[in-house]
Amino acid sequence: MPQRPSVLLIENVAGLLSANQGTNYTKLHYVLNNLGYKSGAMLIDAVHFVPQSRPRVFVIAVSKGIDIPFELADTQPNWLHNKAATVLGNDLPDWIWWKTEKPEKRKISLSDIIDYTIPYDKNDVLRLIPPRHKEKLDGMDNAVATGYRRTRNGKQCLELRFDGVAGCLRTPEGGSSKQFLIVKQNGKVQARLFSPREAARLMGAPDSYILPDTYNDGYRAMGDAVAMPVATFIGQSFLTKLMEVAYNERHERKEVRIPS
Repeated sequence: MPQRPSVLLIENVAGLLSANQGTNYTKLHYVLNNLGYKSGAMLIDAVHFVPQSRPRVFVIAVSKGIDIPFELADTQPNWLHNKAATVLGNDLPDWIWWKTEKPEKRKISLSDIIDYTIPYDKNDVLRLIPPRHKEKLDGMDNAVATGYRRTRNGKQCLELRFDGVAGCLRTPEGGSSKQFLIVKQNGKVQARLFSPREAARLMGAPDSYILPDTYNDGYRAMGDAVAMPVATFIGQSFLTKLMEVAYNERHERKEVRIPS
């Protein structure tokens, strides 16, 4: 680009920080550094905002000439940094320990986003529930659980989670990519897949958001997306403030320029 942006935001899966003992991220960091940016990575899980476990890496890179507001930069790791980020941050030059307040405790739960009028048509997968999970389910009168099919010791099973949080949404390719919803009401256990609308709710999209016409396209749109509340949080906490600083500093430089 003839004029590089003052601020960059890069998103990727959590493995970006740890893959190949961190060398993948290290290469990215040095490329940004050589292009004139100082940067740092954060790990933010969408579970802070929506009932879905979706940890993602967000890298914010800022032109080296921009002074970062003190309230946005820490001197050490904080809640935004996992072990892998901490190791990288202690080793890499021009690393920024991004800082902001932790979001308030999430109020919405998995049961709040479910459409209980959708028919249950996947009860055949209930036979795949492992004994220890079935025992826990049998001990509940009512329950909402989620599960992915896994292969353990050569056998397929449906591992459940009962914490009111969905597993990370995926794109619809592959047999193990589809997440099942298991609902027990008045002692009766039933199963189905999440609907595209429920998937959109797990990503923080409002019901007014127009989804693609087909199930697979709807799931692909959500599985490849960034959770909307997370994007909003990063924009409000970091990007808007950094762009204001960049704008002000750019105009200050123009004002002090001496005419020839």
